[in-house]
Amino acid sequence: MNTHTRSLADRLLQAFPSGSFCLPAMLELASIQETDAVPTAAVECCARPRLLLNPDWIERHAETPEKLMMLTLHELHHVVLGHTRLYPRVTPLDNLVFDAVINSMLCHLLPDQACCALMTQFYRHDAFPECFLRPAPGWSPGKTACTPAALQRPELQDLADLHRRLYTPKGVGYDELREALAPRIDHRQLEEVTLLGDHREESEGASSAGQLEIRSPALLAEVRRIVERWPQPPEPIAGRSLADELGRATVRVRPPSNATRLASLLRRVGGCTERGSLRECRVRPHQVETPLLAMDRRTMVLRSLGHEPMLHRGVVPSRRMAPCGDRVHVYLDVSGSVKGLAPALYGAVLACRSRVHPVVHLFSTKVVDASLEQLRRGYLESTDGTCIECVGEHMARNRVRRAVLVTDGFVGKPGVTTARTLQDAVLGVAIVGKGNRIDLEAVTDFWTDLDPSSAPTGNHFTANQGDTP
Repeated sequence: MNTHTRSLADRLLQAFPSGSFCLPAMLELASIQETDAVPTAAVECCARPRLLLNPDWIERHAETPEKLMMLTLHELHHVVLGHTRLYPRVTPLDNLVFDAVINSMLCHLLPDQACCALMTQFYRHDAFPECFLRPAPGWSPGKTACTPAALQRPELQDLADLHRRLYTPKGVGYDELREALAPRIDHRQLEEVTLLGDHREESEGASSAGQLEIRSPALLAEVRRIVERWPQPPEPIAGRSLADELGRATVRVRPPSNATRLASLLRRVGGCTERGSLRECRVRPHQVETPLLAMDRRTMVLRSLGHEPMLHRGVVPSRRMAPCGDRVHVYLDVSGSVKGLAPALYGAVLACRSRVHPVVHLFSTKVVDASLEQLRRGYLESTDGTCIECVGEHMARNRVRRAVLVTDGFVGKPGVTTARTLQDAVLGVAIVGKGNRIDLEAVTDFWTDLDPSSAPTGNHFTANQGDTP
């Protein structure tokens, strides 16, 4: 590492407040390299991950510690929120929408003028669609949202309302913003906007969550630990993955396609105990005394001694109810990366309802209990983040001894207490798609794979926030 690169790394470390965000731990796994191969910054996904920084761009636009910190946090958000998995193929408009949402989250997280300067000085408020990548002049949390100069024309009133909501606690979702901008933006306008990070199609340097999960699982785990518990903004934006508020939605349940695999896993986890909560009719041999000749051992010995017994030992089939295992607690991952697959997963769980505990546990960074009837109606609450610690706390508090987790596996390494709780229980994990087994392999007793191909890859939820299920 040359002297200039080392100074750039030092600047990045000094940009973050002491003891916050655990950034030094991440930089032990990823090196910092200056390059003009990326327009601003990017995370390169390879055996030895690298944080790529364009020194010329940084000297011109991220010259202060606060701006450099916001640029790094912007890249981490792309990785953790899994933006490459929200749509089958990410378009330039999708990238603009992702950046608009991330920039608003960062401005709420760090609303100081020095931090927001990265957006307010790099993007113009009087140019469309650049104005969606920054707050309006004079904005601050808690104040009445302003309108950028580019959206003050009467025909753009609907877009002005969206921008104001983007910088209020109410927030704006990806799909709503995308649908509103699509008919108003052409390809030329998108090409004229420079986005933070590397958004080039099929770029090896792009901070693709899908690439990072496969190539650098250790780095992804560290990034998740950094952002799972970092400070929340003064007024959390509803419906964002890093917000503490639960958002409700209604899921259209699809016919199950993974019921057989899930049922097999539930049987293995449920076990066969003498005091099991489930019973089934079984045929077992029952020994009886009968006058009918039966060549059992006792009869053969007596007849060889010259005696003819009057009764013989025989076996007849007997049908009786017998324990066949316990109902299993199902923890269903409803974080942002899995929520698009919820219709198929809900259907699979409902198809196995005879072996599932009557209360299903939906987990993201919090655990929300839902009855099977609520599940049938598509009830969902999620913070959109993911944290295995909330599952461990829920299992310990409710003394859960048999559990199945339905997840993509990217839940973070369990801490000491949570690992002990999971190891003491009989735990099965149903991995969705090409998920990650590394985080849970040390605590899992049984595995199965679920096929996500029958589920939609986008966000197919009908917002129903605030309604009682």
